[in-house]
Amino acid sequence: MVTAESPALSVHDRYDDASIEEFRRRGWWKGGSAAALLDRWADETPTRRFVSDGVVELDYASVRERARGLGAALLRAGVRPGDRVAMQLPNWAEFVVGYLAVARIGAVLVPIMTVYRKTEVGHVLRNSGAVAAITTGEFRGFDHAAMFRELKDGCPALGTLVIARAEAGDGELSFDAACTTETDDAELGAFPGPDDAHVIVYTSGTESTAKGCVHTWNTLDFSARGLAHEVFQTRPDDVMFMPSPVAHATGLVVGVLGPLAVGSETHLLDVWEPGEGLRRIEQYRCTASATATPFVRMALDAQRDAERDLSSMRFWLCAGAPIPTALASEFHDAFDGGVLMPLYGCTEIMAGTCCHPGDPLERRAGSDGSTALDGIRIKLVGPDGHEVPTGDEGEICYWGPGGVLGYWRDPERTAATIDSDGWHHTGDLGRSDEHGYLRVSGRLKDIIIRGGTNISAAEVEGYVAAHPAVAQVAVVAYPDERLGEKVCAVVVPKPGETPTLEGITTFLRGRDIALQKLPEKVVVVDEMPMTATGKVQKFVLRDTVREA
Repeated sequence: MVTAESPALSVHDRYDDASIEEFRRRGWWKGGSAAALLDRWADETPTRRFVSDGVVELDYASVRERARGLGAALLRAGVRPGDRVAMQLPNWAEFVVGYLAVARIGAVLVPIMTVYRKTEVGHVLRNSGAVAAITTGEFRGFDHAAMFRELKDGCPALGTLVIARAEAGDGELSFDAACTTETDDAELGAFPGPDDAHVIVYTSGTESTAKGCVHTWNTLDFSARGLAHEVFQTRPDDVMFMPSPVAHATGLVVGVLGPLAVGSETHLLDVWEPGEGLRRIEQYRCTASATATPFVRMALDAQRDAERDLSSMRFWLCAGAPIPTALASEFHDAFDGGVLMPLYGCTEIMAGTCCHPGDPLERRAGSDGSTALDGIRIKLVGPDGHEVPTGDEGEICYWGPGGVLGYWRDPERTAATIDSDGWHHTGDLGRSDEHGYLRVSGRLKDIIIRGGTNISAAEVEGYVAAHPAVAQVAVVAYPDERLGEKVCAVVVPKPGETPTLEGITTFLRGRDIALQKLPEKVVVVDEMPMTATGKVQKFVLRDTVREA
């Protein structure tokens, strides 16, 4: 592991000079900044609504004013360009303001999903070296501010807490009060450079600890702007509906940066409930969305009784699971001609492949699309490192302007993932057809995709293994109609012990583990199926779990 004094990642560490020159010449990297874009729309369309969440509605001018005030308050609290600022907020307007405040002063946003608890949040704070954090009080029965106050003692760099929609304590900043801070351009300073670190998004992947994916403004803007223009074909009068967490890749890029790219609107939903989601679509006349595929199934089931007017919704992008033909057809009928589109990507590359407007149903239901944007290259490689023939399975590798610079303070993981030619090895498996359309077929990674969220099996195994009744554990996915996959712990008990689902989940709750990582099924076995080299045969366990 690398120390806090390790140098930050640079675009020149990630790309050679010829690639950087091509990205700029071709307009894939346009430069600028999030703050400059916000200024543009606040000047051109100041009264156009930018963000709403069912409680708060803010136009472009108001978002700019509040972001500048909060940025100044952070500067006065000691935050400097390049410093990391963590933010754990629900899908609220405050998240958008907070992100743009951090971006304006050249600090680096570290978004944290609200489902994460003390164990995960503590790791992110310590690894990122965050000097400030923006959070809330009680949300869905959990007190986030109290957690941060407790964690602050073990995170010496963390000096400032900003509390939104709850009372700030002594020495803390009230979000709303901070947003009213009077300031000017001289205090806020110059806009940050487009190749500086912009956000660090933590993702578990296959690892037992989350790793921080470092993106610049250019790498994020490439994906957000490209998806907005080439895939969503977003217009200024469009309204993006975003129930996916804006603290993670899909929500941030599609739900915040996409609308910002064209000066349109985003509507955020903080708690996914399909009936409420449909009501919001109808009320705000939402035109597009992007979620994990299971969200669509739940929305369609709710629409049978709700019978909402969904005619405004013309486009819904899905990731994390294939789109069945029947689902695409049902969506078309329920949303009055709306189109369901697949996308393959991950936090490291954002958008890899997707279908595009005009692709027929058989393409949308039978593949994960072709290269998402101009400038992206996708290849499939075999175990020998060479490209596989069309139709053969290989690891999906990405090259392009949207690739992550690397993993924060982790050169070993970076080197293991990005090869010397700049190709990012995703760890996912796929097959391509003669027309260049990809179908994701599996993964080298040991992850569980629950409702579109990656959960590291190794991480959950480490938690369950600490239970006093468990001698050995292996965590695998089992299929779920609603969420795609759920977490199952296969355990070998210690002599005389009988581990139960209730006992294990109660034990893990006491250790402040994110709820989505708790096993939802426990299967007790006498011994694990093993290979000749002593590895657990998880494919056998998956069959066992399905039959259990």
